[in-house]
Amino acid sequence: MASLLFKTRQVAGEQLGLASLHRGHPWLYAERIKEESHRGQMGDLAVVFDAKRRFVAVGLYDPLSPIRMRALRASKPGPIDRAFFAERIAQALARRLPLLNTRTDGYRMIHGESDGMPGMVVDRYGETAVVKLYTHAWLPHLYDCLDSLLEQQPLCRVVLRLSRSLKQHPEYLRGLEDGQILYGEPITETLTCLENGLRFEVDPVRGQKTGFFLDQRDNRARVERLAKGRRVLNAFSYNGGFSLAAARGGALEVTSLDQSGPALESSKRNFALNADVPAIAAARHLTIEDDAFKAMAELVKQGKKYDLVIIDPPAFAVRRSQVKEALNAYGRLAHLGVCLLAPGGDIVLASCSSPVDPEAFRQTMCDAAARAGRPLRQIEETSHALDHPLDFAESRYLKCLFAKA
Repeated sequence: MASLLFKTRQVAGEQLGLASLHRGHPWLYAERIKEESHRGQMGDLAVVFDAKRRFVAVGLYDPLSPIRMRALRASKPGPIDRAFFAERIAQALARRLPLLNTRTDGYRMIHGESDGMPGMVVDRYGETAVVKLYTHAWLPHLYDCLDSLLEQQPLCRVVLRLSRSLKQHPEYLRGLEDGQILYGEPITETLTCLENGLRFEVDPVRGQKTGFFLDQRDNRARVERLAKGRRVLNAFSYNGGFSLAAARGGALEVTSLDQSGPALESSKRNFALNADVPAIAAARHLTIEDDAFKAMAELVKQGKKYDLVIIDPPAFAVRRSQVKEALNAYGRLAHLGVCLLAPGGDIVLASCSSPVDPEAFRQTMCDAAARAGRPLRQIEETSHALDHPLDFAESRYLKCLFAKA
C-alpha cells in the first residue's frame, strides 16, 4: 500500500492538529494540511510529519472527505497490516465480554473511532454481523478486516452497509453495494436478535442504521423498571423497542406512535414474537401512525394523559449550524410530553444529535417543561452503553434524561 506524506499547516506559531493527533485524536482535516508529497489514492496510508520531519501519525487517506486522514497509529510508527487490524478487533471484542450471555446476542462489536477503527462500525445480530462504513478509505482494507473478524467470531453471515456519503460516489466502491452479503448465504427469512431476553426482528439490509437501535439497550431496560401498572406513550417508536420493554415491565397499556407504517407493523410483529411472556401478552398495545408533533398536539387537545412518556426522536442536527433549530424542536417535544404526563408521571427525553451539547439539551428540556407549568425534578441523565464506548469525545451523541414532572 502506497504512503502519502503530510505536513500540517502552521497558524500563529502553532501547528494546528499536531497536538491533538499526538493525544490520539483520529481526525486530520484537509484545511490543516500544508503540504502533500504526491497525489494519493483512496485508502492509501497517509503519514503525518511535523516541521522537523518527526513522525506524528499514520492513517487512512480519503481525498473526498473533509476528514482527509483518519489516524490508526500516533506518536510511535508501526505497520498497518492484517495483524494490526486483527489486534484492534481483538481488543474491541474483549471490551464486550461482559455483554456475552444467553439473554443478549445483539450488540455493537466495533464502535469506530473509540475502538481504534475510525469510520467503521460493526454490529452483531445473532450469527449475522453488519459492517457499516463511513469512509471509502476502508475499502482497500475491508477483506483483511473481514478475515480477521471471522477468525475471531463464530459468524454465519456478514452484511455490508454504506453511509449516504459513500453511495454518492459509486465509482470508488469497487463494485460493492449497500446491503451486499460479504460472507455467507443470502437472507431468506426474518432475522431476529435477543436483547435482555426480548426478541426483535432485524433487517440488516434495508433497516435504519444497521437494522436496529442497539444504543438504547440500557435505557430500554430502565424503562421496563418504571412501567408497572402504567399507561405508556412511546413517541418516535420505530419498531417498538421501548414499547416492548414497558410491556414486559407490567404496563397496562402501551401506545406506539410513529409516522412510518412499516415501522409500526414491525412493532406489532415484535409483540407477537414475545407473546409467550405473560406481561407482554396481557398489555394492550395501540399504534398511532402520524407525525409525532402533530399527533402529540392532538392528544393534548383530547385531554389524554399517560403515566410514562418516552420521546426518542431521530437526529435533528448533524451539523453545528442546525443546533439552534434542533433545540427548538426538542423544546417543543418536551412541552408536549409534559402536557401529556399524568401527575406523578415519568418522562424520558432522548437526543442522538451529536452536535447538541448535553448541557444545552438538558437546559432546553428543563426550560420547556417549566414554561408548560410542569418543571422537571429528580432528573437523571444516562449516556452510552458499554458497547458504545466514549474514548473519542466526538463519539458522544446519545443523551437521555429520566425525570418526573
